Amino acid sequence: MKNCAILIVVFIITYSSAISVMGQTYSNLSLAECVRLAVENNPTLKQTELNVYRHQINYKQARYNRLPSLEGNINHGYNEGRSVNATTNQFVNTSFFSGGQSLYLNAPLFNGFQILHDIRRRASALEAGKFEFEGAVNELKLDVIEAYVLVLTAQDMLRQTEGQLAVTQENIDRMEIMQREGAADPGDFYDLKGQLRTDQNLLETNKQALYDRRLRLAALLNRAVDELPELEPLPFSIDQKRYSDAQLYHTAMNVLPQFKALDWRIKEAQQQVKMIKSDYYPSLSLSASIQSRFSSIDESGFNYWQQFRNYPAKGISLSLRIPIFSKMRVRTQVKLAKLDLDEVKWEREIQENALREQTAKAVFSMKTLRENVNNLREQAQSYQEAFRIAQVHFDAGNSNSVVFLTAKNKLDNTRNALVIKQYAWIMQKYINDYYAGTLDL
Repeated sequence: MKNCAILIVVFIITYSSAISVMGQTYSNLSLAECVRLAVENNPTLKQTELNVYRHQINYKQARYNRLPSLEGNINHGYNEGRSVNATTNQFVNTSFFSGGQSLYLNAPLFNGFQILHDIRRRASALEAGKFEFEGAVNELKLDVIEAYVLVLTAQDMLRQTEGQLAVTQENIDRMEIMQREGAADPGDFYDLKGQLRTDQNLLETNKQALYDRRLRLAALLNRAVDELPELEPLPFSIDQKRYSDAQLYHTAMNVLPQFKALDWRIKEAQQQVKMIKSDYYPSLSLSASIQSRFSSIDESGFNYWQQFRNYPAKGISLSLRIPIFSKMRVRTQVKLAKLDLDEVKWEREIQENALREQTAKAVFSMKTLRENVNNLREQAQSYQEAFRIAQVHFDAGNSNSVVFLTAKNKLDNTRNALVIKQYAWIMQKYINDYYAGTLDL
C-alpha cells in the first residue's frame, strides 16, 4: 500500500506539472521576441517589402514625367569620293571628315491630363502597397504565433507521454518482483509490457512532432533549428473580452490593412480608366533645338568651336497631335480598364464575405473552446479519482490489467486533450485579437 501511495503521488505530480508548464518551464525566448525576429529576418516578408520600394520608384517617375526631356547628339564620320560638304552643301570629290552636334528639348504642354492621372494612379498604388505590406506583416505574426503555440503544445504532449511512460514502467517494475514471488498474474504482467511499448512509440512520435514544429518556427525566424533556444510559456486565462459576430466583423473591417489596401486599389483602377481616356484628347508639345555642322575641309579647318559658331541652327516648334481613328484601340483599352476596376471591386466584396465567415467562426470557436476546457478539467478530475481507485485495487490484486489500463488510458487521453484544447484556446484568443486590432506584438 505504501508503494501504491508513492506511485499515485508521482503520477499526479508528473501530470500536474505537464498541465501547468505554461508557468513552470524555464525559457529565454518570448513570443514577442519571436515575432520581432521574424519581422526583421523573414526572407518572404523582405521580398514582399520590395513591392513597396517598387511603387515608390514608379511614383517618383510619374512625377518626373512632368519635366521636359533634353537630348544631345554628336556624330562624326569619314567621307571619300563624291560627297556633300556638310558646311557648304556643295559637292566635293575628296576625302574628308564630317559631323555635327545637336541639342533637342521637348516639353509636354497638354496630353489630356494623362500625366496627372498617372501620378494619382501611382500614388494610389503606393498607398495600397504600404497597406498590403502591413497585412503581410500581420499574417507573418499569426504564422509565428501559431508555430510558437504548436511548439509549446508539442513540448507539453512530450512531457505528458514521459509521465505516462514513467507510471507504466513503475508498475512493470513492481509486477516483475511480484511475478518472481508467484504473486502476480502473468497475463497482467505482459499486458503492462505491451502498454509500455505503446507509450514508448508514442514518446518517439511526440519527439518527432516537437522537432518538426521547432523546425517550422526556426524557418519563420530564418535561422537553423539548432539555433532556436527554449521558448517562454504563454499565460492561460479563460477570461477574455467577448465580441459578437457583428462587432468583430465591423471592427475587423475598420482595422485590417487588407481592406484599406483594396480601397486604394480601387482608386488606382479608377485613375487607370481616366489615364487611358486621355488618349481621346489632342496633345500639345513644345520642341526646341540647336545644332551645328562640322567638316574637315571647311575654311576654318579642324576648329570645332569656330565651326559651331559659324553654322548654328536654332529652332522652336509647337506640335499638335489630334487622334482621329485608331482602330478602336483606345475604346477597347478603356473597356478593359473598366473590367479591371470591376474586378477589384468584386475582390473587395469577396474579401468582405470571407471576413464575415472568419470572424463568425472565430467568435464561435472561442465559446466552444471555453466550454471544452471547463469540461475537460472536470473530466480529468473525475478520471484521476477513478484511476486512483483502479490503482489501489490493482495493487491489492482485486482487479486486472484491463481495468487498470482502461482507467489509465482514459486519464491519459483526457489530460492530452486538455493540453491541446488549452493551447487551441490561446491560439484562438490571438486570432480574435488580430481581428479586433488588439494584437500587440
